Amino acid sequence: MIISITQDVTMAVLERAGRLISLSFSDLLIIGLYFAMVLGIGIYLRRYAATSKDFFLAGREMSAWVAGLSFLSANLGAIELMGWSASTYQYGILAAHFYWIAAFPSMVLLGLVMMPFYYISKTHSVPGYLQLRYGEAARALAGISFAFMTVLMSGINMYAMALVMKVVLGWNIHFSIWVSSLTVAVYVALGGLYSAIFNEVLQFFLIWLGALAIPVLGMIEVGGWSGLKERIFERMHTNDYVHLWSTLGSFSSNPMGVHWTGIVFGLGGAIACGYWTTDFLVVQRAMAAKDLRSAQLAPIIASYFKMIVPLIVILPGLLGLAVLPYKLVPQSAAGTGMHSYNEVLPLMLARYCGPGLLGLGVTALIAGFMSGMAGNVSAFATVWTYDIYQPFIVKGKSEAHYVRVGRWCTILGVFLSIGTAYFVTNFKSIMDYMQALVGFFISPLFGAVLLGMLWKRTTPKGGFWGLLSGTGSSVAMYTAVKVHPAWIRYVALSSDAKDMAENVYRALWSLLICIGVTLVVSLFTAPKPDEELVGLVWSTTEIPKYEKLPVGAQPIFWAAGVAIFFGILQWMFW
Repeated sequence: MIISITQDVTMAVLERAGRLISLSFSDLLIIGLYFAMVLGIGIYLRRYAATSKDFFLAGREMSAWVAGLSFLSANLGAIELMGWSASTYQYGILAAHFYWIAAFPSMVLLGLVMMPFYYISKTHSVPGYLQLRYGEAARALAGISFAFMTVLMSGINMYAMALVMKVVLGWNIHFSIWVSSLTVAVYVALGGLYSAIFNEVLQFFLIWLGALAIPVLGMIEVGGWSGLKERIFERMHTNDYVHLWSTLGSFSSNPMGVHWTGIVFGLGGAIACGYWTTDFLVVQRAMAAKDLRSAQLAPIIASYFKMIVPLIVILPGLLGLAVLPYKLVPQSAAGTGMHSYNEVLPLMLARYCGPGLLGLGVTALIAGFMSGMAGNVSAFATVWTYDIYQPFIVKGKSEAHYVRVGRWCTILGVFLSIGTAYFVTNFKSIMDYMQALVGFFISPLFGAVLLGMLWKRTTPKGGFWGLLSGTGSSVAMYTAVKVHPAWIRYVALSSDAKDMAENVYRALWSLLICIGVTLVVSLFTAPKPDEELVGLVWSTTEIPKYEKLPVGAQPIFWAAGVAIFFGILQWMFW
């Protein structure tokens, strides 16, 4: 109790000084060394990024473990660290669904079912697969949509990092954006995906080392899981914030205002499967693996780590509900002297970390920001160069020309992202913003890609019109609810639904619309002949088997293990 009071008083004094914490020399040294390391890696790896295969796919030389850690780290950016801590403060442990039911099924689906087609077709990107399967029109639509989305996603990372520096250190938000953004631009432009992947593996370990202090020290303060639940009940007067499934029987019985059907089908089926199987930001890392087995194992290995990430993002949000001396508010309502949901992680960092440990914690947040942003700008450069610039703007140039364009696109992506960072302030939390984007672009894309891989009768016109109608319907539903908030009951099936519930149901409807339109149009248009579908569709492609390998080396073995792990977690937090 004495420790808690001292922490609260110290934070109040620092807040009056315009910051939450003060860095010691050792803290600044740790942060400075980190920046020097990532720039050094980019400069060193420049020599290995001479060709387009090297720059955009890291030479396809990554092992399963390196590709898997990079696969997860590209996702473990500031959006994850700050966004899900904020959403946990807002919605409780229900936010963990975005790690558990949103990780196991979709990442295993990618590894076992979809990765063989991405890898065998030797495509540079997901829009590149659509070009092979459906033609140039589908690639152009997916490429432009994805390029637009990555810039908006990257803007979230910029905003999140600048918010950390402002809240924690009192730094000018514009200065924070430019310093970190230019660092990412330099090391990705120099080393391409090689540099991004190796920095992401480094950042993965730094994030864990720096972020673990908060849950460990926080659980000691509250007296373990039972003590945490008691404190949350005392403050919130309900146990709804600490149950994973038991409150999902109705829309009104949980903080997210969602029904279990939305979690299972909207989140697990539309959002998660769409993101993990078609978002080129993460799929690009698996494509960089040295062989098909490694490419299949990469997302499955990553899924194990994904299911323990809630330790460093969900638990800090729950601890914030239990120990922070004031109530946080939506970003749009935060005024002078008030803190928003998005600031819960830096507030907890300021509460628990001292000299040295504080530098490591701030470095972890910087690493998360740079990891997420690097993933977005490298994916943007690849899609823009290979799916927009090369086929539609300048054709037939040399390898060196397209690598040069890729480097300049990296820098362009950073500057465009800076411009989009300020849009985030109009949302209640970072994750509401991100899930809205996923519902626009990724969920419909999943429907078009999955049908194209599993049903050879799917036609080019069916794929294009299905993708266009799914994306258009999602934007229309989102706009309708913004103009008439009461219409959320039509999209999310209840007037008790809240923003995140609207996101998951809208993603589900856009996926179903995409699939429905694709099926109908395909039945009335001509399909491609079988010989043009080899390597692209299940029934026309010979998928390599692994019977001669030991059981422990086969992707299906690792997939079964993560299924058991998933079941245990659901039982523990029911």
